[in-house]
This record gives sequence, structure tokens and C-alpha cells, in this order.
Amino acid sequence: MDPKRKTFYLGRKYDLAKATGSSDPVMYDPANLTTHGVVTGMTGSGKTGLCIGLLEEAALQGIPALIVDPKGDLTNLVLHFPNLAPDDFEPWIDQDMARRSGKSVAELAVETAANWTQGLAGSELGPEDLRALQAAADFAIYTPGSSAGLPINILSSFQPPDIDWTDNREILREKISTTVTALLGLVGLTDIDPLRSREHILLSNVLENAWSKNQSLDLTELILQTQNPPFERLGAFPLDSFYPARERFDLAMLLNNFLASPSFETWLEGTPLDIEKFLYTPDGRIRHSIFYLTHLSDNERMFFTTLLFAATEAWMRTQRGTSGLRALLYFDEILGYLPPVANPPSKPILLRMLKQARAFGLGLLLATQNPVDVDYKALSNAGTWFIGRLQTDQDKQRLLDGLQSAAGGIDRAEFDRMISTLPKRTFILHNVHAKGPQVFQTRWVMNYLAGPLMRAQIPALNALVGKINKGPVETVTSTPVGASYATPSSGKKPASAATATITGSQVGTTSTRPPVPSGVAEYFLPDDLGVSEAIGNLNIDRGQSVENQGVVYHPALLLQAEARYMDRKYNLDFVHQFTSLLEDLPSGLVRWEDFASTPVNNKKLKSNPMPQTRFVPLPGWLTDAKRLSALQKDFIDWIYRSGGVQVRSNPALKIFAGPEVSAAEFRELCSKAAKQAYDEEAETVIDKFEAKQKALAAKISRQEQVVDGKKDAVSSRNVEGLAAGGELLLSLLGGRKKSLSNSLSKARMTKQAKAALKQEQEELEQLELELNDLEAEQAAALKDLQDRWAGVVNDIDEVTVTPAKKDIYMDLYGLVWLPFYVFDVDGKLRETPAFALQEK
Repeated sequence: MDPKRKTFYLGRKYDLAKATGSSDPVMYDPANLTTHGVVTGMTGSGKTGLCIGLLEEAALQGIPALIVDPKGDLTNLVLHFPNLAPDDFEPWIDQDMARRSGKSVAELAVETAANWTQGLAGSELGPEDLRALQAAADFAIYTPGSSAGLPINILSSFQPPDIDWTDNREILREKISTTVTALLGLVGLTDIDPLRSREHILLSNVLENAWSKNQSLDLTELILQTQNPPFERLGAFPLDSFYPARERFDLAMLLNNFLASPSFETWLEGTPLDIEKFLYTPDGRIRHSIFYLTHLSDNERMFFTTLLFAATEAWMRTQRGTSGLRALLYFDEILGYLPPVANPPSKPILLRMLKQARAFGLGLLLATQNPVDVDYKALSNAGTWFIGRLQTDQDKQRLLDGLQSAAGGIDRAEFDRMISTLPKRTFILHNVHAKGPQVFQTRWVMNYLAGPLMRAQIPALNALVGKINKGPVETVTSTPVGASYATPSSGKKPASAATATITGSQVGTTSTRPPVPSGVAEYFLPDDLGVSEAIGNLNIDRGQSVENQGVVYHPALLLQAEARYMDRKYNLDFVHQFTSLLEDLPSGLVRWEDFASTPVNNKKLKSNPMPQTRFVPLPGWLTDAKRLSALQKDFIDWIYRSGGVQVRSNPALKIFAGPEVSAAEFRELCSKAAKQAYDEEAETVIDKFEAKQKALAAKISRQEQVVDGKKDAVSSRNVEGLAAGGELLLSLLGGRKKSLSNSLSKARMTKQAKAALKQEQEELEQLELELNDLEAEQAAALKDLQDRWAGVVNDIDEVTVTPAKKDIYMDLYGLVWLPFYVFDVDGKLRETPAFALQEK
């Protein structure tokens, strides 16, 4: 055939009346597929060969395709062997078929290669056509939920499409409804009515809240927001009235069971569900992406297929209108996805695309071998019908009903007759864009029809077209880029935490605040450290680049209690605060003293987080309300057992002080009290001695006067004695007579005066000695007094006073979120506290 043709080469005309074929080719304009196509035929009718031929033609015409393969037949699309060599066919020969034919696999491979060469030649096709097919498209086989082929990451299904919410809210709400229905179907909640199901309404509102703000959700975020939605009302009712927290938790657990399952990990790996990437390579080459679903359960198939349809519809909405066929969506067996009665998640979106996809150049090609189980009224928009042999009359009549509904005015009897006489590989082409039906026999397909292939063969199939897992196909992890803000568990107190370096092995964070257990309070420490101060705490080298990446909250358990100590004996009435922060729960008993922290000022605690922040997920122990309650009780017991305070006392001074007074301060208090007591007692002592001293001083004063008088008397007598002696000498010299007795009398009186003076002087000395003794006695008494009070100062006792349990009050108890700045330091993420605990 002409490689430059612009139409599909389907086969050659066939004359049913004569039961013979002709050489006239049957060509088909691919633009007609914008009104969609339906392929039907029983097993053995050649339906698979026709569909593979249609997809081959699409590849040759440069039309990309999304190919849903629930049975494994469409994997044959990569079995194109331009050399037509037996060695190419041999690995794909069915060994059982070879055995049944009595031939070896190699012999059957030679025969198959010859048959394929002959069959292609009969359809005017050859090696050059095979090479053209091989070069026409990038082929790949994807296995969602499995790593056998190229895995698919479904996380993008929960990210807002790249279209404006305000202008497209109706369309996006339809995608949200489809996505939520698929997710609920995956976890076993089938027959969901979006208008009646609380589960559907809740999850839809969670997604709408995020998408309307152009925020992405992954499954972890969705589950967390299911338990702790970012809104307080649903319709006219408060959230907890519409959907109580306990029941929301049950739904979150149901969703989490799938997320936590090891088998679900492969759903979060591989190529994102980005339709553009499944249709085109980065350099613009078309792709034929085959989605192999044989290995999945019915629920999983419905889940993935619905997400694929939703992603396709969202991609479709971003395209400009066209009259040509931009891309093809082929579904190999529509049974169960478009039923006549039930309403599975796939049906609403298929109905929408059948009605609206034409304007965007997306054609749907749907195949089934069971017309009776398909809603043919839903296919009224299909413009092309490929009809092969049908198994039952019921199938035939249902098909005719559908044709009449879709086209109108058909000759039902004539179609009935034609369908009944169709041989194998012969189809009726009913095209609303052409005049009358055509009967044709399909051309020989270029790909080898090996039949349904097993999952174990997928790696080899992908290798044929140059695909290996995580090779040329883009892969992503389940955590969005730039969202892995977390620090490893260290066991250190957050209040004294240094900085931490983020590594790829650490737990991812979420933008949704994880819900806390019922009955547990929730607090947020303020970010009272400035960015500049926090950067200073990083201790980075000069010249390193630093970029602020925002704030991430770390969870911890905050326990703060007040213990009141009262003891009348010691005149004690004292309150002490105990504070502990647990960021990690140690194994075994908790040594609360190891987690002691600076008291938290509860007036500075906040009830809501800062905007645009992320959260480290709660560890398991912080989600266990019973465990947290037990920790609170143990914390109080620890205060009761070990929270005794030291009381210092000085019984003599009657001074008592609690732990708020240091030993030096207490000694200073005792010194001051002792000094005061000493001063008071010393004053009494001094007063007592002072009276005696005054009396003695008065006696001494009087005695001094007596002594002075005696001294005067002695002086007078001495003068008189000198005078008497002189008179006696003159009388003797002058011859006068003077009485000797008078002189002797004067001398005696002088002697007596001196004796009296000496006696008085001795008396004075005695009094002075008595005063000195009294002063010494006073000094000794004061010294004894001083020594006694000095001893009292050192008479200090220390006793331990413990609080009664009734006097221990919980001040703060609950989960506290600790804010940390995240900085990019030369390409490496580091964290440092954004808070500083302050005393009350």
C-alpha cells in the first residue's frame, strides 16, 4: 500500500451473497473517529485482529493512542518483526500449540514466519510497511500496580489540572466526582451515589477545597484531611454533625489500609498519570501507550481505568478545538464499564467524553463481545460501528436496538440478515459519514498475533521496543519534590535542639495538619525567633548561600504541672512548675527528668498554625489516646514520687525557706536575723553594765576629788614644815628661843597628811581596777553573746517536703507543634528552631 496515504487501510470488500472477497480496498477516514467507534464481535470473529489493524493504521498516520488492555491481547502491538525471521517469532510461539500440532517450537516458528510473510503480501504489505510502523511511534507497555512493566504513579490524579478553577469549576467538579468514586470503589464502597454518600461528599469537598486554591494533594494528605478536614461545615450542618469525627476516622483508616499495604507501593512509583506524556515523547514523537490490566482485581481495574479516563478528560479540556483526530482512546473490552443498568465510576465520565470529546479531536474506540451487557443507548453518539459475528440472537437484537438509536432509519431486517451470515474476519462497517454499510474482510495485521500474553512476559515485550522499567520513562517518588521536610528522631529535647540536616531517607511531611486523638489538647509554639537569628544559629560558613524554605512543624507531647507545697511547721506555701517535652518516646520507663524543659508560657501558645506551613506526621504513640493518658498519669506519679523540694530551717531563729531561696541566700537571712537578735540582747547587756559603770565612775570622780584634797593638804603641811624649820634655824642663829616642840608638831602633821593621801590614792586605784574589771566583764559577756549567735547562724537543717497528689494540678497537657525553619544551605536542607521557650 502507498505509505503516504491519509486514510486507514481496513481490508477488502466482501460479497456476502457470493461469500467471496474482492481486490477492492476498504479505506476509512480517521477524522470519522472523532464521532467515536464501536467494535463488536464474538470470540473468534477476528475482532482483536481488526482492532490491532486499526491501531497500526493510527500509528502510521501519526495519531497517538491510549490503549486499555484488560485481557492481555493488545500487548501484541509491539510484536512487529520487519525481517520476518523465524528467530523473531520463536520466543512468542505458544508451546502448547506446537505440541498439539506435533511440531517443535522452532518448526512452528518457521511456519508462522512464512504464513505472516504470505499473509502480508496478500494484503499488499511487506517489510517496508513493518519498518514504517516500527519507526512511526514510541511503544510502551504500562502495568499499573505492578513493576512487571512500566509502573504508573497515580498521585497526579489528586493534583489540580492545569486549568483555571474559576472558569472551569463545573468540569473540575466532574473530575473530582469521578476520582472520588473510583477511590471509594477501590476500597470496596461500590454503588456510591455522589448526592447521598457522606463519604463521597466529604472527599469531594476535601479535593475541591484544595483544587480551588490550586493546591496539590497526595494520598497521605487526602487521608489526613479526611480525618481532619480544612473546613468546619458541610452545607447547613457543622462538620461533626454531618460526619462525626469517629466515623471520619474509620473512613481514613479504610483508605489508609490500602496506602499502608506493601502491594500498594507500586501504585506510587513510576510515570505520573500525565496524559500528555503518554501521547508524546519529549521530542514530539507520538506514543502508543498500552495499559496492561490483566493482573488487577476488578476493583483495581475500575479504579485505574476511571482515573485514566478522568486524566484524559482533563487533558482534553486543555486542548484547542479541532475537526481532525488528535488522539485515540481504545478500550479492548468495555464489558462492566458502560453497563445498561448499574452506574460504575467509569460510566459517567465515558458518557461525558462520548458527548464532548469530538470538539477536542479525541476519538473513543470501544470494543466488546457482549452487546447485551453494554448500554447501547449511551453509544448513540458513536458514528462508526464495526460489527462482526455475534454469539446469541439476544446480542444481535440488542446491537440492532443500538444501531437504530444511534443512526436511525436503518433497515433492521437487512442488518439482521447480514450479521447472521458474517464469516470469520469479516465485518460490517456502518459509518454515519458514508452512504450505506460496507462489508469487508480485514487485512493481515503487521504485528504477530501471539494471543494473550502473561505478566511475566511484559519485561521482554518492553525490551523489544527499547523500554526497561524506570529507563526512558520519567519516574517520580510518592512525595512531591520540595516537600520532604523532616528531621530524624534524636531523643533530644526540642527546646535545646540544634540544627538538623535533611536527608532523603527521612519521613515526608504534609501540608495537612495531622489530627490529634480525641480529648487531647493541641498547641502551637509561636515562631518568636526571627529569621536572621535562626540563620545565625546554623553556624554556616561565610559565603554559603542560604534560602528560606518556610516552616515545618514537629510534634511533641507537652506536659506541664504545678505542684503546691504546704507545711505549717515550716511556714511553707510554695508553688513549683514541672515541664517535660517528649518528641520521641523512649523504650521502657520514661525518665521524666531527662525530658525536663523550660516552663512554657501558656499565654503565648497559639491555637492555630501559621499559614503555608508543613507538618511532620505524628508517630504512632502520639496517636494513641490511651497511651497519652497513661503518660499523663505517669508524669503526675513522677512528680509525687520524685518532686520533693528542699526546705531549709533554722529553729532557733525560726526562719524557714523553700527551694526558691539558695543556700547562700538562706545563710544571709540567718546572719541578718542573728545579728538583729544579737544587737537586741547586746543592748540589754550593755545597759546592765552601763549602770554599774556609771556608779563606779561617780565614785572614782568623788575619790579623785578626795585625793586632790589630800594632795592639797600634804602640800600645805610641807610648806608649813619648811617655814617652821626656817624659823627654828633663825632663832638659833639669832639667839632667839623658839619652841622645838612646835616644829616637831608640824612635821608630825605633815606625815599624817601624806599617809591620808596615800590611803585615798589606794582607794582610787581600787575603784579604777573595779571599773576596768567591769569593762572586761562587759566585753566578755558581749563576746559570749556573739559566739552564741554565730553558732545559731550555722544551725541550719534541710528537709524534703513532697506534695500531696491533690495539690498537683495539670497546667498544660497535649500535643504541641514546634516550629522549625527550613533553610536550603548550598543545596542541602537544614532545620533550626523558630521558637525560644521563655519563662513565665
